[in-house]
Amino acid sequence: MVHGVAGAAPGELLGDPRTVRVTGDSTAAVFRRTEDADAEAHPERYAGRPVPEAYCWSRLTSGNGARALWLLLLPFMVANLAHWARPATPAADPAPHAVRTYGVLVRILALSLTVLLIAAACEVALDLLAWQCGGSGSCAGARFRSWLGFLAPGAGWWAQPGRRLALGALVPAALTGLLWYLSNRTWSAYESQPPPAGAADPDTASDPEPALGRPGFWYGRRLVARLRAAHTAAGLLTVAVAVSVPTARHDRGVGTPVLAALGTLTQVLLAAGAVAVVSVVCRRGRTEARPDHRLDRAAVTLLPGAALALLAAVLVHACWSRPDWTATGRLPGDLTFGVLMLGQGLCVLALAAVARHLYRKAPDPATALYGFGGPAVAMLGCALGGVMSGGVAQRVADWLDGGATPGTPGAPLPGPPVLLSWQAAVLPPLLLVLALLAGWFAVLGARARGRLAAAVAAEYPGEAPDLARSRRIAGARTAAALTDSAPWFVAAVSGITLVLGAGALAGAWSSGKVPGEAARGTLPLLEAAARAAQDAGSWLIGLGIAAFIAWGRRAYRDPAARRTIGILWDVGTFWPRAAHPFAPPCYAERAVPDLTWRMAGWTGRTGGHLVISGHSQGSVLAAAAVWQLPSPARRRVALLTYGSPLGRLYGRWFASYFGPGQLTALHREVDCWRNLWRATDPIGGPALPGAEPDVDRGPLADPLAYGRSARHPLPAPILGHSDYQADPAFAAERDALLARLDAAARAEVPGQRVADAVSKERAGPAAPAAPADPPGTAG
Repeated sequence: MVHGVAGAAPGELLGDPRTVRVTGDSTAAVFRRTEDADAEAHPERYAGRPVPEAYCWSRLTSGNGARALWLLLLPFMVANLAHWARPATPAADPAPHAVRTYGVLVRILALSLTVLLIAAACEVALDLLAWQCGGSGSCAGARFRSWLGFLAPGAGWWAQPGRRLALGALVPAALTGLLWYLSNRTWSAYESQPPPAGAADPDTASDPEPALGRPGFWYGRRLVARLRAAHTAAGLLTVAVAVSVPTARHDRGVGTPVLAALGTLTQVLLAAGAVAVVSVVCRRGRTEARPDHRLDRAAVTLLPGAALALLAAVLVHACWSRPDWTATGRLPGDLTFGVLMLGQGLCVLALAAVARHLYRKAPDPATALYGFGGPAVAMLGCALGGVMSGGVAQRVADWLDGGATPGTPGAPLPGPPVLLSWQAAVLPPLLLVLALLAGWFAVLGARARGRLAAAVAAEYPGEAPDLARSRRIAGARTAAALTDSAPWFVAAVSGITLVLGAGALAGAWSSGKVPGEAARGTLPLLEAAARAAQDAGSWLIGLGIAAFIAWGRRAYRDPAARRTIGILWDVGTFWPRAAHPFAPPCYAERAVPDLTWRMAGWTGRTGGHLVISGHSQGSVLAAAAVWQLPSPARRRVALLTYGSPLGRLYGRWFASYFGPGQLTALHREVDCWRNLWRATDPIGGPALPGAEPDVDRGPLADPLAYGRSARHPLPAPILGHSDYQADPAFAAERDALLARLDAAARAEVPGQRVADAVSKERAGPAAPAAPADPPGTAG
């Protein structure tokens, strides 16, 4: 059995506190009950009954307190999801050029997020601290900023602007190095896990082979290494540009021929490096037909090394003595952030056009947002990146300015680029619209609950109606049904963000002033609203960032909070890092090969049959692992899923990989598949509604009893997403699958009844009625 996202101890899964690790390590492993450790050596003990095993994988994402720092990588993770939210294409017309264009656009968008993050770090370290505050004696010499006093004019060797910029550049360069280190470390543990030899052999696989069944799908070693090198180089080049542009501008202005020539040469080399980075990112990304063990040594080694050497040359050039250079105004960041924002918006629109083209080839109303799910998710990633990066700059500027407002007359410092103030100003209107949307959905939910409550009691014959009880049950069902409305909420947020972002960009470029100053002299109400939005937005961004830091700090110390954050990553990092190498690592690139190795090795060694069961996200891992099996082994497997998001979430948002066609093919290739679901479950649902009626069983009764009775003297809880194994339907379906496999084993190899019985529930649900996940968790 494979647990869900919240995880569970092996003893809880197997219904026995005495367990032993069969294979694996401290991160992810397969467990048995201690009494079953040598089951293969004594098959006579297991005549007519299976041997349960549990695969525990929760430490892949939530086992380490340092994983809470992955919250800072949320925009990268969201952008990576946009790659996988591509609409499905028909087998007869796969549109390879459009698919490739879609992938290139997402990778370019992901690259822009890396540049945005490093540019924001440059804005804080180079512009606000080294250039503006370091160039002002009143700022650098203030009481609470005395540690910056050595940068003040006339303070010493570091007082020259170029040297201050070179010193400040170490901060974003170190951030780039940290991202490279984290990606490289997780790359060794996740993407470098090879699949079993012969798994999902292309020569014997079904035609056409589903994408998740390709041998190289869960082996992203080469791609992530190449993207990591490109993004690392992009970060270092961004830092180099931030130092080189003001330095070269000064050298050309004062007429220093040698220094000006060196500055021009470095900028030419920077442009060449940028072209090299973009070309590497735009190359065909993933090789899935077969495992690709090669690495692009030139790109992986030379690209970041050359960028680092170029950055060092720029810093040395900036440190050259320029006694006549004084720092005034702000660094040219307005154009940088404006171009990034404009480019991201155009890229999202182009992505929407390609997605619409792909959707028209294979229209499916069940697909999220009629094919626009990927562009909507990409827009959210850009918005998160802009808010997080701009918010840090806003809060640092407010701290440096003391009681003044950055960008207003009389402020001691010019402050951050005007565009960042406009981005902060659009946040209150965005939150207001979101509050109205939430209120609208709440009203619709209340009406739906009233309608459902009138019919709940009739589902429990012989029970006396209880309005309060009916309303609680109807409320649980209504809340669970909100999951089906999530795509439209995402669409509304993305569309409003796009419109407000365009307005912020237009306002910043047309006025060149912060919103409060741009509205000065207009209608009093408009002027007051602009200033209030600017101030409120800045504080809201600051509070949001503080909440992120506090949440991460709590998760580092509190295991319960750490598990909650781990759930977010379990859902968001199932997919490989195909677009952004600095996103949190894909745990499935370890978990799916683990399960595939276990099932393929056991069936190949014994020729037995097995049931693999999965709850919640564990059902997604189970299905992905079954897809990876060779076709003969796949026919020896039965699949039992419960509380599964395969059809309800993955099938809608990731139609190219979990669409109805792919899931139907999976059902036809395994021995048997049963899926249990409840109407009160906000995550699980039917896997193949209508297409394969013998797969889904549900909705199951929840609660099991309406009121108190002789059989149920205590109130029955509403289980929702948890405790599926406590439902009698679970035991009935499990026993039916075991009986089916037992009959198949007897017909296949007469006389081997005992040996086959040992194998029936290798990874399956033979445990007593123990919950797959603790009550109240999500999958």
